[in-house]
Amino acid sequence: MKNWNVDDVTAPAVVVLVGTSIAAAARLMDREDVKRLPVVDELGRLVGIVSRGDLLKVHLRGDDEIRTDIETGVLRPYLSAKTTPVAVTVTDGVVRIAGRVQRSSDVGRVFRLARQVAGVVEVSGALSYEIDDNKVAGSGLPFGVA
Repeated sequence: MKNWNVDDVTAPAVVVLVGTSIAAAARLMDREDVKRLPVVDELGRLVGIVSRGDLLKVHLRGDDEIRTDIETGVLRPYLSAKTTPVAVTVTDGVVRIAGRVQRSSDVGRVFRLARQVAGVVEVSGALSYEIDDNKVAGSGLPFGVA
């Protein structure tokens, strides 16, 4: 068991709110150079502690690595030779995607899949599409409405 002294404590305390993503907590720990991160509820009450341990090894990935995973593993199936390139930028785990995909249904799917990539803190951007596949051909009505 470790004996604590005043030099072991940062002031003010670096804490994270319940519900913060693991990737965001890992980046905060790295940025603030702390090994343990108290988890507090909305009233500031301590509900747990996140330890650095292996957390940073798994979830603190470089921005270039995250961008490559999104470009190859997420975007490639939704792009065609006809569409303009999709630009992906990543800064501190925050992903921005902009460009054009084939179908309107691909837009939400791309953002959902990008959020699932390890190390991603947040995803934003704007994607347009070539074909609106959310409507029944010729009816002008969304699928399922007839």
